[in-house]
Amino acid sequence: MQSDRGMRFFVAGTVVLTALGFVGGFALGGNSRVQSALPASVAQAIGAETPPEGVDLSPVWRAWRVMDEKFVPASVPEKNASSTEPEPVGTPEERRVYGMIQGLAESLGDPYTFFLPPVEQKQFEEDLSGEFGGVGMEIEIKDEILTVVTPLKGTPAEKAGIKPGDLVLEIDGESTRGLDITTAVNKIRGPKGTTVVLTMMREGWNRTREVPVVRDTINLPIIDTEIKEGVFVIALHNFTANSPQLFRDALREFVESGSSKLILDLRGNPGGYLEAAVDMASWFLPSGRVVVSEDYAGHQDNVEHRSRGYDIFNQNLKMIILVDKGSASASEILAGALRAHGKGQLLGTNTFGKGSVQELVPITEDTGLKITVARWLLPDGKQIPHDGLVPDVMATTSDEAIKTGKDEQMEKALELLR
Repeated sequence: MQSDRGMRFFVAGTVVLTALGFVGGFALGGNSRVQSALPASVAQAIGAETPPEGVDLSPVWRAWRVMDEKFVPASVPEKNASSTEPEPVGTPEERRVYGMIQGLAESLGDPYTFFLPPVEQKQFEEDLSGEFGGVGMEIEIKDEILTVVTPLKGTPAEKAGIKPGDLVLEIDGESTRGLDITTAVNKIRGPKGTTVVLTMMREGWNRTREVPVVRDTINLPIIDTEIKEGVFVIALHNFTANSPQLFRDALREFVESGSSKLILDLRGNPGGYLEAAVDMASWFLPSGRVVVSEDYAGHQDNVEHRSRGYDIFNQNLKMIILVDKGSASASEILAGALRAHGKGQLLGTNTFGKGSVQELVPITEDTGLKITVARWLLPDGKQIPHDGLVPDVMATTSDEAIKTGKDEQMEKALELLR
């Protein structure tokens, strides 16, 4: 989906978004007299627009002038050739502007809204390639705690035993309290072959555990198919730009298999393109049925996304949709729509609970603001709950089963379809 306001986010953690052109600078306001005294790059970043009505920004500019006139560093760090500390990005003035914008974002109290300075913006651009260095897990701030949305299939995080819903309390011995997502991601990422130690807590544990994870190059998986005991299984790992075509191919395999029983496995799927979710739902729904709505809380008219009406399956189809704590955003939209229209049951555990829409709005040529702009509403008009969608059939997979490779949720789904 494209927007003239910026790039759209439909994912819980790592971003998948549409490519749009640069949108003009972000107006922090202020008067031209103050701005004319700033470096050109800073003036451009702040913009020349007048402040919002009723907002007095004179304290900001007074603080700026006081810093210029009085600030002396408490100490001057020694240059160390072996230091791994990154060099500060931008001029001192630009870093002040970045800090101001970050402060504005943090004042909203929304974990999905934050500023992306140049380094973090570049990191997001690298994510778009679908290949990057790290441990391979989606993370979010939930209830003010750094939380694992899901480890990606076949990645170091999954091999280390990390599960959806795990809490990351420390990264290499440093507390994650107060960290924003981009800072946390930067600390977890690193060169291939190096190790990051995560101090974690999980429901059912009586104490924290240190989990060492060896970083590797991460390639995002998309879709897998197989037949289990006469039941066709489609495991969808991400909603990428080419997911609809791959899903179409998987459905063709399903039809050619002769089976009327389908398991759609959305476990550990953190989301992706909204349009991919709508397109996939359209294979099961008549034309015009609501898949999901965007509620803009009065800022603009709500937007309804409706089925395109491919609707190739009749009432003989029997479908179960597997979900867990790692099923987020577009996964919740697809699962919630199919259930609402009576096309399948949900089996597993509560989903993640990502019920909001984000945009990436360019602020300067190399920075951006990721901001929540709307809420997802399912076909019944209700928002995706903070605690996630509740399955029709609750089924968990024990730690012991994971160690032995036994998939108890899949076995339950097969049992019900048989």
